[in-house]
Amino acid sequence: MNYSAGTYDIAVVGAGHAGIEAALAAARMGSRVLCLCTCLDAVGNMPCNPSIGGTAKGQLVREIDALGGEMGRAADRTAIQFRMLNRGKGPAVFSPRAQNDRAAYRSVMKSALENCPNLLLRQGEAAEVLLDDAGAVCAVRLTSGAVFSAKAVVLCTGTFLGGRIFMGDVVRDMGPDGLMAANELTGSLRALGLSIRRFKTGTPPRIAAGSVDLSALEPQDGDENPQGFSFYSGVRPRNSVRCYMTYTNERTHEIIRGALDRSPLFTGVIDGVGPRYCPSIEDKVVRFADKERHQLFLEPCGEHSGELYLQGLSTSLPEDVQVAMVRTIRGLEHAEIMRPGYAIEYDCIDPLCLDARLAVKAVPGLFAAGQLCGSSGYEEAAAQGLIAGINAHLFVRGELPFTLTRMDGYIGTLIDDLVTKGTNEPYRMMTSRSEYRLICRQDNADLRLMEKGLALGLVSPERAEKAQQKARLTELELKRLQKTIAPPSQAVNDFLASHKTSPLALRGASLLELLRRPELSYDALAAIDPGRPDIPSDVAEQVEIAVKYEGYIRRQERDIADMQRMESRTLPEGIDYLSMTLLRTEARQKLDRIRPRTLGQAGRISGVSPADVAALMVILSQMEEKHEL
Repeated sequence: MNYSAGTYDIAVVGAGHAGIEAALAAARMGSRVLCLCTCLDAVGNMPCNPSIGGTAKGQLVREIDALGGEMGRAADRTAIQFRMLNRGKGPAVFSPRAQNDRAAYRSVMKSALENCPNLLLRQGEAAEVLLDDAGAVCAVRLTSGAVFSAKAVVLCTGTFLGGRIFMGDVVRDMGPDGLMAANELTGSLRALGLSIRRFKTGTPPRIAAGSVDLSALEPQDGDENPQGFSFYSGVRPRNSVRCYMTYTNERTHEIIRGALDRSPLFTGVIDGVGPRYCPSIEDKVVRFADKERHQLFLEPCGEHSGELYLQGLSTSLPEDVQVAMVRTIRGLEHAEIMRPGYAIEYDCIDPLCLDARLAVKAVPGLFAAGQLCGSSGYEEAAAQGLIAGINAHLFVRGELPFTLTRMDGYIGTLIDDLVTKGTNEPYRMMTSRSEYRLICRQDNADLRLMEKGLALGLVSPERAEKAQQKARLTELELKRLQKTIAPPSQAVNDFLASHKTSPLALRGASLLELLRRPELSYDALAAIDPGRPDIPSDVAEQVEIAVKYEGYIRRQERDIADMQRMESRTLPEGIDYLSMTLLRTEARQKLDRIRPRTLGQAGRISGVSPADVAALMVILSQMEEKHEL
């Protein structure tokens, strides 16, 4: 029997990475928030790899932090190893990554929710989203019969919705880590008109650390000076564990190939679409048959945990096959599996039903974030959760929405890709997806986004002032370098010769000019710069990047200016695309379905060609002349 259980401004369904950020953001902005989860002990769980960040994902975490989200702070507090990836490449792709203690991360995130004013964390499975007579969200009903009134609902169901795990011929309706699946809500979403699809992801086996010959493996240590994710938090991550690397071999591959007839991935038992960029080991062996080995990483699940995560060995093969293949790997000849790997299918929606707020266009007050929207990864989920939570609060208050563009950063690119282009497979953020990655770097996320976080009330004035001070010091140092001249003296030329760069001849050069030389770094120039001020390392980093990549940055700034002109041309909400005979049929249908907000967004829709965009511009101009807009 149903009963009225309480009234809230916003109900967030799910307390994984998306749900946490959505609930905290909305509550911190002043909404009364209910956060529902099927198991209180699984708040902030890491059912897959025990890490935060990585290539492109680290950029997302830093942007989340700059906007006032929680993930970066929690990751720094629970890190057991930190590394900056891609140091051998340019700063556009530097990506922070932390190995985290799973149990500690869950504890930190649960505490953040429990101690947040205006927020109630409650165990319960959502079964139905209820609408009022006007078709807007008014409540959420639990399987227990509890009905919570709410003006907005944010769905963050992760891989629990319709969860089904596969391990060989073992198939169970279950969520990740053996937790209960959520099976009733899907029917409610279908009734609301949402298109439901099945996606898949997977995990590798976890093995007992004491059964591994670590001396046979290649060690991987953390950075000497770990930076962390969170700006100005005062918390620096620790390097307390070591990761290891090893490889599969031909014997491993033979065992996998011999068991493909028992793999649900190849026997047709699994219907869901898996992530192209994170395939299972059996998929890799088949697709890359010419490769003699595949790289694996052994990552501790916690500082005091006896489990090692086998990164790179995701599988849905039967348990006996997993044991056999693991023991063919160097250093793992006597390994004991603590948790077998498995694949998991789950329900998700077509993100084309969402707008840039992550609101369901057809249902006022309904928002969605995370793997429900077709993405994969903790960081992608947290980024969406933050934006959905912010906009749910603004919706309830009747205020203008908050959206980010591709020019603003990786979060804007992630959301724009999902709601404009859609996805036919689990979407993963990559640096190559951002056209403006040299400007939208991980090191300057605070300079790009912290003012926005301050305006939303999610970033304190003190933190925002530190970002402003960083910008001021950077500008002052650039001006000083431009004015400071190094003379063509013997000492200066000896210094230049020692760095294998050409000497100064008849005239001196500014330190800014010298810093442009690839052989010289900002730190190295200290030897001929006696008047250098004592500036923080993050300011020095900004200075060096600004000088060395000045030409590339200016080019991207011109690209952004061009894109902003397209984005500034808004499209009327009620415009009739189907009647525009100048457009191709596919373009008319796609524009009518997605209803882009701007001309720029229209041009990014799959199936809308540059010729269609040009024709649309002509149509809009004609309509304006006739005063039809």
